[in-house]
Amino acid sequence: MISKVDITRKLQHERRVVRDMITLYCRNNHGTTQLCDECRELAEYADERTRKCPFMEQKSFCSQCKIHCYKPQMREKIRQVMRYAGPRMIFHHPIAAIRHLYYTQLEKLNSNK
Repeated sequence: MISKVDITRKLQHERRVVRDMITLYCRNNHGTTQLCDECRELAEYADERTRKCPFMEQKSFCSQCKIHCYKPQMREKIRQVMRYAGPRMIFHHPIAAIRHLYYTQLEKLNSNK
């Protein structure tokens, strides 16, 4: 079982990575230095969903979750952000990108057992 401290750290990390991805997407697609209203709304929504996640102990990322807690419209927006920002994260936040790849592969290995 994961300790409360580890879950808190994991939660903070996941929230930060999603915020960084939305910021990267907004800056490059909406030409703003601050989050535009639409992206700010998405960031707040994603943050709320992450904080309320009942599966934080068992999963690594939302993409590995067995339920979809996002509203369909917000899910489509976050998918657009992930498709755009995901490949670019290696250039802007390399440690976070490598960590994400590591945990994604680890999750795949564990699910095959």
